[in-house]
Amino acid sequence: MRSLNKKEYELVRLPGIRIGHAQDERARTGCSVILCPEGAVAGYDIRGAAPGTRETDLLRPGFLVERVHGVLLTGGSAFGLAAAGGVVRYLEDHGAGYDARGIRVPIVPASVIFDLHVGEAAVRPDEAMGYAACEAASESKVLCGQVGAGTGATVGKILGMDHCMDGGFGYAAEVLDSGLVICALMVVNALGDVVDPETGNIIAGAKNPDGSGFVDTLAFMRDGKSPQVLAGENTTIGAVITNAVLTKAEATRIAQMAQTGIARSIRPAHTQYDGDLIFALSVGEMRADVSLVGSLAARCVERAILRAVQIANGLDKEKIAETDRD
Repeated sequence: MRSLNKKEYELVRLPGIRIGHAQDERARTGCSVILCPEGAVAGYDIRGAAPGTRETDLLRPGFLVERVHGVLLTGGSAFGLAAAGGVVRYLEDHGAGYDARGIRVPIVPASVIFDLHVGEAAVRPDEAMGYAACEAASESKVLCGQVGAGTGATVGKILGMDHCMDGGFGYAAEVLDSGLVICALMVVNALGDVVDPETGNIIAGAKNPDGSGFVDTLAFMRDGKSPQVLAGENTTIGAVITNAVLTKAEATRIAQMAQTGIARSIRPAHTQYDGDLIFALSVGEMRADVSLVGSLAARCVERAILRAVQIANGLDKEKIAETDRD
C-alpha cells in the first residue's frame, strides 16, 4: 500500500472549535469533524445537483434550532452518514447538545462524498470512526491532504477513474488586524479540474491518455463527448467558520458567497454530477460586515481547494509554500 500525502498546519484559534480526522488508509475512506460543543449559529448552501446530507433542513432560517454542536464531512456516500451517529454519541458523552427539557440532543449536520470506487467499497465510515474523529480533534493543529474525508477523494473524472488524480482535505484562513477570523475546511472530490484562478491553468484533473498533460473537462463536454461518470460520484464539500456574529440568515448568505471559491478553482463546478455543499458556522463576538466576511470566505475556500490537491498529489512545492501564508 502506497503512503498517503499529508501535511500539518497550525489552526487559527476560533472559540470552542476543534477539528479531527479518522480514516482507513487501506480502504481509502474516512471522515472529518468540526466540533463546536458550546454551539455555533449555522447556515448552508447546496449548488451541486447530487448531494448527500443529514439534518440540513434545520439550518434554514425560520426553523427552531439556532445552533449546531458539530459538523461531519465524510466519505462512504450515503453509507458514510452513519458516522454522524458517532459524533452525536461523543457530544452526548461530553454533555453537549440542544436542551430538550433536561435531555441533551446534539445537532450534527453532515455531508458526504462518493469514494467507493477508490479503495474497498464495502468499508465505509461508521459510528466508531465518527467517534474516533472526535477523540482526535484538536484546537491547534489540522492535517491536510489525503486524510479524513479526503482520504479517497479524487478530481478530474470525466474519462473515468483510470485517468483522474487525487483530491483531498484542505484548510486556509484569513486573519485581519481587526481580529476578524475566517477559515475554510474543504474536501475536494470534483468531476472537474482544479485550476489556478490567477492563471486559469489546470493543476490537477483528468490526465490525457496519451500522456500529454490534461484533458480540459469543460472543453471535452463542450465538444459533446459523453462523460464516463454517474451523478453522485463527485462532490466538493466543506465549511467556513468565522468569529463574526451572524444570524442564521446571514450564515446562509456567507455559505452562498463562499461557493464562489469553488467556482473560481474548479472547472466546471456545481454540475449535475456533483453535490457541492458548504456549511457556514459563526462563533465568537466579532462585529463585521457580512459582505466582507462572505468575500473572504470565498477566498479561503479557493485556497483550501488548491492546498488539498497540491498536497495530495505532491505538486509544486513552491506553490504550496505560497499558499501556506495564512
